[in-house]
Amino acid sequence: MEIIDKQFLETAWYGSRQMARYMQRQGHRCGRHRVCRTMRKMPLVPIYQMPNTSKKHPHHKVWPYLLKRLAISRPNQVWCVDISYIPIRRGFLYLVGIMDWYSHKVLAWRLSNSVEADFCIEALKEAMAEYGPPETVNRD
Repeated sequence: MEIIDKQFLETAWYGSRQMARYMQRQGHRCGRHRVCRTMRKMPLVPIYQMPNTSKKHPHHKVWPYLLKRLAISRPNQVWCVDISYIPIRRGFLYLVGIMDWYSHKVLAWRLSNSVEADFCIEALKEAMAEYGPPETVNRD
């Protein structure tokens, strides 16, 4: 498990097949199914684009993108907010960023080791305290 975890930090795109080949090259006797079971226990999921990600479900409603024809012509008109994760040795860190679309300036950001809403609210409060409230906030 330790060898798989260490290698996975360096090559997060390795699935069970590639990890099994890596282990065999290192002299360990293990097959793909054992590596797959071990990775599932840990839980390690390779980071790569899954097939058919852009196909929509026929019963899901498609919401219109309201900012499509909006001309962004001044600062503080539209902000965007996004949350992302950063893999680290023992889990993940979560990053929230708030950016002004006109100037492309990062207004505020925060890191957290949990996906609680508190750190997002703190970042939004900081941006609003420094720059005032925006007209529109675009988020996922």
